[in-house]
Amino acid sequence: MGKSKTNKFRRPQFNAEGLSVTAVKEMEPDHGEVFDGVDSPTGELLEKLQSPSADVREFACASISRVVQQSQTIPGFLQRDAVRRLGPLMLDRSLAVRETATGALRNLSACGGHEVCDDMVKQDVMTPLTALLREVRPSLVNHSLTLMYLWVWPCCEKVVFSHFEQHVSCESSSQALSVFNKAGILDVILQCLERHTHNIKLALSAAHCLHTVTEDNAELLCSMNNAVLGTLESVLLSSQADMSHTLLRTLAAGSVWNLKSSLPTAHQAQTLTALMATLSQCLELDAGTLIPQLRQVEVARSATASEAGNMEDHQATKIDKDFSDLLPRGKEELREATALLTAQQTSLEIIVNMCCSDDPSDDEWEEASSSDESEMCPDGLSEGNTSLLSPLCLSAEVHAALINHNIPEKVLKKTQFPSSEAMDVCRHNPTWKILIKKMHRVQYRALTCLHNMLSTMDAESLGGAAALQAVAQHLSTLVFSPPALSQHVSWMTHCLCLCLCVCCQCMTPQQMMSLSEAATCCDVVSVRVNALAILGITGSTLAKENGTAETLQMIGNALLQVATKDANLVVCGEALDALFDVFADGDEAERAAENINLLSALKALQPVFKAKIRKEGKGKYSPEQLCVLDNVKVNLRRFIGYLETVVKK
Repeated sequence: MGKSKTNKFRRPQFNAEGLSVTAVKEMEPDHGEVFDGVDSPTGELLEKLQSPSADVREFACASISRVVQQSQTIPGFLQRDAVRRLGPLMLDRSLAVRETATGALRNLSACGGHEVCDDMVKQDVMTPLTALLREVRPSLVNHSLTLMYLWVWPCCEKVVFSHFEQHVSCESSSQALSVFNKAGILDVILQCLERHTHNIKLALSAAHCLHTVTEDNAELLCSMNNAVLGTLESVLLSSQADMSHTLLRTLAAGSVWNLKSSLPTAHQAQTLTALMATLSQCLELDAGTLIPQLRQVEVARSATASEAGNMEDHQATKIDKDFSDLLPRGKEELREATALLTAQQTSLEIIVNMCCSDDPSDDEWEEASSSDESEMCPDGLSEGNTSLLSPLCLSAEVHAALINHNIPEKVLKKTQFPSSEAMDVCRHNPTWKILIKKMHRVQYRALTCLHNMLSTMDAESLGGAAALQAVAQHLSTLVFSPPALSQHVSWMTHCLCLCLCVCCQCMTPQQMMSLSEAATCCDVVSVRVNALAILGITGSTLAKENGTAETLQMIGNALLQVATKDANLVVCGEALDALFDVFADGDEAERAAENINLLSALKALQPVFKAKIRKEGKGKYSPEQLCVLDNVKVNLRRFIGYLETVVKK
């Protein structure tokens, strides 16, 4: 298939979007204080952080942790140096103060966005954090302190936007990575991962951190050794079936992929197999079925728990001291569902990067390929440039592994809308509504993943022409279904780009015209423009084949219809550009152009198009759009001249 630019995801990362955060012990404020957003007594709480009483300091930290869940309160805390005041309390002589201070800082970072996180790094949150890590490293007995990783690394990230959807996709800041590398925190992470069979929350926290810091961290790569890779492989080969362990294995797989240049050649095939099996098993799970089941379990458990009365209250007090995540206490089933969707999103993003066919000169790979290949890392693991896991292309080994584990088929299934049953469960429960965006996010990642597969794998690898026709039909259905039309415009545009990858080789004329008809009736300009581009590229491909004149006539008539009647000049210009592509060359194109009287039609259209640009252009269109329209106008004149030459032959 034709080469096209593929998408590459940065690290999939955890965030607090839409989550209800109760990461600290709930403490009702006394003295009649009310914490209601912008009216919160910020200054008074910060003053209490300096109290000689540990109970008062703990109360202040817990209250701040609750208040900052309302994002409008965060600027007030930052303006009063809340980070500099909370940071030292992570080293407080009172363990309870340490825990609540850690929770307050984590909630501040998670609920405040990337600008707040950057500000926290600038306010030197890493200094007390590193000191605390050194203190807890020897034994890791108090794992609740080590669980701070879950909030630490959002403090060290910046937001990157994909081309079709704004999403948080994180890249560690150089300052935070430097602190991480120099402080020897990798040893702590490995100790946490090694305890995954006994403490999954601790291991997950460490896995999130490792997945974050292993990408584009050349200094850390040279610290890798067989012990590190062995720990990751042991996680990949674990057999626990719950969703938390599924997420743990997926994060480990992502870290292994990030570390691929450090893998010994002798172990690469085995590691790749374990990695791909992890991704395959994760994608095999049907979230549409599991989410309703988990919700039913939660309902049954809640009914049982309500009968326990005081026992439940006693247990809740213990749960509140656990800073393992940002979900409400006692929501184990919701936590499982969230872990499942996060694992599937992460799996798809790893596969996206596996199928990334960027040229060696592109961005990050340029730096990697120009590095000193002779530099050796510990244990002699520097053999990446001849690796079967080369990032510069889809290697035969990776290609075979994708096919052997039925990854293309599983990715295609994830592009379908979440089941109506799962959507209903989430819509009708306030706490579970957070999963709706997560389900759609899995779907978006699957579409990008499918796009990269279509760009880097041939038709036979994806099931042949018949399978690709089914893909094209499926994508067309997604694009033009009413729910998508009203809610997911950017995603529809991306679907059309995916159709573009398959239609040139496999779409039937009926499919193509159905796509065209649906697209030209769409109210969204970007959808109409992309559909016309698809017709143009499809037609130009068909023009090089024999016996296609009849199909070219259908395409030509459809494009002329749009160019003549569409109210938007940008759409008209795209239709004309597509006509130029379709009828630029070839005997079949010449025959089709003659049959539809293309020359006469364009001569009649030319003055009308020019007049519309003069009359409507400056008032309705941007300078960039007008520039494009002027180019179309010039090309129209030249193309008419070309057709006149053809007629005279």
